[in-house]
Amino acid sequence: MQQLNKIVVSAAQANGRRFEDSGRNRNSHRIPFSLCFVFLTSILLVPTVFSGSWQNGLSLGGFSTVNLYTPSSFSPIGPVDKRSLLLVLHGCTQPISAYNTANLESAAEANGMVIAVPDAQHKEGFSCWAYWNNSNSGTPSRTKLDYQNLIQLAEDLVADASAAIDADQVYIAGLSSGAAFANTTACLAPDIFAGMGISAGPSVGTSSSGALGSCESANVASRCVSYAGSYASYFATQVASFAQADDDGTVSTCYNTQNAEGLASVYGVAELPGSNTLGSGANTATETLWQGGRVSKLWFHGGVGHAWSGGAGASGSYVSGNSINYTAYLGEFFAANNLRVNRNSAPVIDNISITATGSQLYISATITDAETTVASAQAEVSDALSGSVITNVVLVESGGNFTGTSSSLADGLYRVKITAADDEGAVGEATAQTQRIGPEPPPQAPVLSGLAVSVAGQCATVTGGVVDANQNLQRVEATFASGNAVAALTGDVFSAEACSLPGGANSVAVVATDDTGLSTTESLNFDVDAGQTATLSEHIDAGRLDYSNYANCYLEYSTAAFRLDETTVNANGGLCRWQDDDASCQGPEVTCSLGGDGGDGGDGGDGGDGGDGGDGLCQAFTDMNYYHKAYYGRAYSTGSYFSPSYFANGSDDAMPGSTYGVTTLYSTDGGQQWLVGSCP
Repeated sequence: MQQLNKIVVSAAQANGRRFEDSGRNRNSHRIPFSLCFVFLTSILLVPTVFSGSWQNGLSLGGFSTVNLYTPSSFSPIGPVDKRSLLLVLHGCTQPISAYNTANLESAAEANGMVIAVPDAQHKEGFSCWAYWNNSNSGTPSRTKLDYQNLIQLAEDLVADASAAIDADQVYIAGLSSGAAFANTTACLAPDIFAGMGISAGPSVGTSSSGALGSCESANVASRCVSYAGSYASYFATQVASFAQADDDGTVSTCYNTQNAEGLASVYGVAELPGSNTLGSGANTATETLWQGGRVSKLWFHGGVGHAWSGGAGASGSYVSGNSINYTAYLGEFFAANNLRVNRNSAPVIDNISITATGSQLYISATITDAETTVASAQAEVSDALSGSVITNVVLVESGGNFTGTSSSLADGLYRVKITAADDEGAVGEATAQTQRIGPEPPPQAPVLSGLAVSVAGQCATVTGGVVDANQNLQRVEATFASGNAVAALTGDVFSAEACSLPGGANSVAVVATDDTGLSTTESLNFDVDAGQTATLSEHIDAGRLDYSNYANCYLEYSTAAFRLDETTVNANGGLCRWQDDDASCQGPEVTCSLGGDGGDGGDGGDGGDGGDGGDGLCQAFTDMNYYHKAYYGRAYSTGSYFSPSYFANGSDDAMPGSTYGVTTLYSTDGGQQWLVGSCP
C-alpha cells in the first residue's frame, strides 16, 4: 500500500488547496525566508473554502471529525418532510475539506439529502481507509473500527429528529480507498444502507497492492454476501452505482466493471443493452444500467483522472470539474430506484364543484388513485370566518364522480375541504374552497388567521389564512425589513417570503385588502440568526476577516471554530463589520451582506482577499503574487528560489514583481483558468 500511497500523494497539496500537476516546477511553493519571519510572528494560516450551510469539525458516530451539510429541502420520495442521508468517504491523502468545494451542496438541495463526510478514524498508510485485510483492520466486521463507526454515524444521524432523515433512504459513497471501504460497509450492513456509490474503488477484499497495475481478480459477489451474513436478505432492496474516469492512472479501471458485475450478481439482475450519455459539452459521462435500475456503471470523460467528479466549477484535492456532478447523479439515481420507500401516492382530487341549493351545499369532485383504489372520501364544512367545523359530508362514488350533500346550514360563508384515502392509507387533500348560503352581508374587511413565520438562514416566510366575507379579496402583502412581498394565494391560504434580512430582531406586517379598499393588518415579530461559525482560516477565506487582525483572533481561537456576527458600522453607507461577541476579533469594514448564507462570501462574492466576487460569471482578486500561489492556487512560479517568476494558472500570463508583486487576476470559468487583469 505504501507504493499506492506514494502515487496518490503525488498531487502536491499545500494549506488545504490543490495544485494541479501540469509539469511545471512547483518546488517554489516553499515560503521565502522573509515571509517566514512574518508568518512566525503571526502564525501560519491554512485557509480553506467555507460554505455557510456546512457544519465542519463535528464529533459524530465514533469519528472525531465530520463535515455535515443539511439542506433546507426534503427528499422527493418517502414520507413527507423527510430527508435522505449520504455518507461520503475521502480517498488517500484527501482532506475532507475538499468535498466542501465539490458541488455537494447543490446535489443535497436538489435531492433533500443530508451529506456527512467523516475523516477516517483508523487510517492506514497515507490517511487511507483500511479496506484491505491486515493485522490492524482484520477481516471486515460490523463491530470493528471504522466499519462500526460508519454504521454508528448513520444510526446517530437517523436518530436525530432535527435532521429528519428517513431510515429507508440511507446511502454510502466514496472515492478510491474510501470507495472500497464504502463498498465493504454496504456489504456488511445492507440493512442500514439502501444504496452505494463507488467511485474508482478497488474491489472488496483485494490487497493494497491490487490497486496498482494489473487488475486483482476478486469474486465480489461471494465476498459481499459472506460479509453480510444473516443480513443478506436486505440485498433484495439495495441498489448500487459504480463510476470511474476513463483516464484514471492510479487505480485500475478494471475494477469499475468487476464491481458492477459483482453486485449485479448479488442482486440477480442482468445488464441492459446500450448506454446513455449524461451531461453536455465537455462535461459528459457514459452510463450502463442493469435491470430495474438496480445497478449503474459510469465512465467519466473529459480528463477527470483519479478524482471525485464534481461537475462544472468543482475544485479541491482529488476533485475534478471536468465531467458530471456524481453526487447529483447519485441523488437522482437513489431517489429513482430506491426499493425501500413506499411509493404509493395519495388520491388526486380534481374538478371540484360546490354549489348552494337552498340551505344545503352540493359537493362534487373527481377522485383518482394511480396505484390502488379510493377507499373513502369526505368533505369537511366549517365556518369560513371562525374556523369552527360544522359538519362532515361523506362523498359517495356515482357516475365517475364522488358526490355528497350537506345537512341544512344557516346563512353564512362556508369553507369546504375535501380529503380522500386509498386502501393503503395514503390521504390526498384538495385546496379548500368557499361557498356562501344566503345573501351577501354588508362590506367587511378581510380576516387574517393563523399567522406564522418560519426562518431559514436570512430568509423568512410568513403564512396564514385569509377570508373575505364578501369574497372580493384583492391581495395580501407582507412588509419585511428588506421590502414588500406580494403573497401567493392558494385558496384561503397565503404565503410570502423575503430574503436578505438583517440579523437580530425582525418584524413582518401582513395587510389583506379587498377591492373596495377595506383592509386588515397583523404583525409578527421574529429573530434572524445572521451569525457564521467557522475556523479562522475559513472566516478569512469568506471575507469576514482579513490578515490585519489575524494574530489577535488566532491567540483567542487557534484552529477552533468560532462565531462572528455582522454588525452595522454605517447604515447610510451600507457598511458592516464581522466580529465576535466581545469585538476582540473583528474584520474590516465591508459592504453589508444583508443576507446570503455568508459561507462563500454572500451575495457579493467570496471577497476572501480583495476580490469583487460576483455571481459566478467572473471573479477577480487582487493580492500579493505569493498569496495567489500558495494560498489560493491561482498562480505558479518558476526559476530562482530567491527571485522566482510568477505566472497565472491556466493562461500562463506573466505576473510582474516576483514574490512581492501585487497583481489582479480574474477567472470566468469558476477558477479553472486565471488571467491577469480585471473582469472584462
